[in-house]
Amino acid sequence: MMKTPHYKQYLEILKEELIPAMGCTEPIAIALAAAKAREALGMNPEQCKVKASGNIIKNVKSVIVPNTGGMKGIPAAAAAGIVAGDSKACLEVIAKVTPEEQKEIAEYLNNVPFSVKAMKDGDKLDIRVTVKAEENSAVVRVSKHHTDIVYIAHNGEVMLNEQDDCECAQKLAANQAAAAEQRADRSRLSIEGIVEYAKTADLSTVSDLLNRQIEYNYNIAQAGVK
Repeated sequence: MMKTPHYKQYLEILKEELIPAMGCTEPIAIALAAAKAREALGMNPEQCKVKASGNIIKNVKSVIVPNTGGMKGIPAAAAAGIVAGDSKACLEVIAKVTPEEQKEIAEYLNNVPFSVKAMKDGDKLDIRVTVKAEENSAVVRVSKHHTDIVYIAHNGEVMLNEQDDCECAQKLAANQAAAAEQRADRSRLSIEGIVEYAKTADLSTVSDLLNRQIEYNYNIAQAGVK
């Protein structure tokens, strides 16, 4: 057993950091925003516009979107979120897409106009999805973190706004501070401590976490080889 007094902090940090994400997090963030936009719209969009920061566009452009049958890019990520996304699942928003839904995603992508534009303002991780159907519209923004939905509007009516005004910004900052207080203390992390933890940790306390990582990474490797 590790002798350092920070053993519990290291264990909690592992639990917080080893969170499954279904695919590269940038296209998943787009899928999440699109799923939430479709939810706010209340119907399947007849058109979809995605504005994203340059960093997002760079990272998503050539990435295969999970559970889409090999489709790549921002429109594919948005279409997957719209057709088969579960916004409540956060980073696993498109983890449970069925083969039938894969066909629906491809058909939807071929029949609905998508546009992608670079965002000149905002954060380096910033996504704004605008969807329209008939006379209705909805806008969703994800900013700063992959699952941070900071703005939702339906037909011009703001349902959530934590992006600009002072009061909402203060509220968001307070929520983030409260969340940070609940997280494990990372201030005492050190290279020496990490090495010692890796060498002496009681594996029974981390076996479930590590076995999941091994299983997922092995499956990813096998899919890459195939």
